[in-house]
Amino acid sequence: MQEQINGEEEVSPETPPLLGAPRTPLPNLVTDIEGIASVVAALKSGSGDIALDAERASGYRYSQRAYLIQIYRRGGGLHLIDPAALAESESEVDIREIFAPLNAVIQSTTVVIHASSQDLPCLREVGLNPLQLFDTELAGRVAGFPRVGLGALTESLLNLRLAKEHSAVDWSIRPLHHDWLIYAALDVDVLLDLKDEIVRVLIERKKLEWAIEESNAALEMSPSVGRKEPWRRTSGIHQVKRPEQLAIVRELWATRDEIARERDIAAGRLVNDRALVACALRAPHSITQLSGLPAFKKDTQRWWHALERARANPSVPKPPASDGPPAHIRMWRERSPRAYARLTHAKARLAECAAAVEVPVENLISPDTVRRFCWQDPPSGGRSESEVAQFLAERGARAWQISFTAPLLQAIESETEPLQAPESEPTALTESAEHTEVSELS
Repeated sequence: MQEQINGEEEVSPETPPLLGAPRTPLPNLVTDIEGIASVVAALKSGSGDIALDAERASGYRYSQRAYLIQIYRRGGGLHLIDPAALAESESEVDIREIFAPLNAVIQSTTVVIHASSQDLPCLREVGLNPLQLFDTELAGRVAGFPRVGLGALTESLLNLRLAKEHSAVDWSIRPLHHDWLIYAALDVDVLLDLKDEIVRVLIERKKLEWAIEESNAALEMSPSVGRKEPWRRTSGIHQVKRPEQLAIVRELWATRDEIARERDIAAGRLVNDRALVACALRAPHSITQLSGLPAFKKDTQRWWHALERARANPSVPKPPASDGPPAHIRMWRERSPRAYARLTHAKARLAECAAAVEVPVENLISPDTVRRFCWQDPPSGGRSESEVAQFLAERGARAWQISFTAPLLQAIESETEPLQAPESEPTALTESAEHTEVSELS
């Protein structure tokens, strides 16, 4: 998926030429089992890696399913597959069974994906499960490129610009517009060439094994677990102070999620967070009052039932305690000055290391892992470097990361006085988890 760029871009004399259409002929959209068989046969006639991408309707639909799958292989052609049309036309057959022959081809080689964490879940949902992965976005980070979006890397390494005007369209719309298909095809049309160039740079910088480890880790990463009480992340909830009003937010959020799931519409498009908070603050006492709020004119009865549930159960316990370090960096000083001291030294040492190896500090080591390490009081006598390495490995750190960070973290365990640094200075390792309000589409 290409990055979204807002606004018009100025074209300078040095601007790379625009790649307005794929260099491989645009194929017909595959919508049936016969088409899948043709794709499989074509891919088998090619060789080498397979470029893979998917388009979802994030922000429009509740589900994160794939609405378009793009595939390219040298000698095997470019292919565009409509999984929604396949599921509809072959409703008696499990979608994973339909994709099984294609999955067999994909599992026979390395699959190249840009920002695989975005696409792997929806690809696996239809039965496409790569066994070997090269993630060009992660590889770009490891290589040290300052901008790692697909468009930016394509410009800097291939001297080509990709069209960007369809980056935020609703891919669930049918029929899919021809211009959209051209845009989507470009993602995989350049991906194998891009991978080759990134590999060349990685080899020059002696980082290829690091990138391979990162891609392997991305492939093995478990699906994220949803929050226990996601309603507490409602944008603007800080305005709601009273427990009975918080109960209204809780029940309205649950009802919105239920309706959004039923209708497969993004929750924020159904009713945005501002409306949930406004309703909680007003606390309508009748269905007539509720229907007077514009956001609740439809499905009023269901929303009213949500308010009734809130009134029947107005108690809202405090959020469950976290087993991790404090969310707010300022709380470290108050609760554990020594842990705070360790964190300041860890941040400084890791920032120096990241700059030296030209890797973003958040890719050098997970900020959460660093915070958990620093929060734990070390045993008497401290931990050995191998014990620190084991701690990091148990939390998913890769071998190349451990080789750089274990000695640094072992060295700062004995620090008792913090380094002085501007508290307002944002860094990846403070990861201040102050309530982040995720705005939703109204």
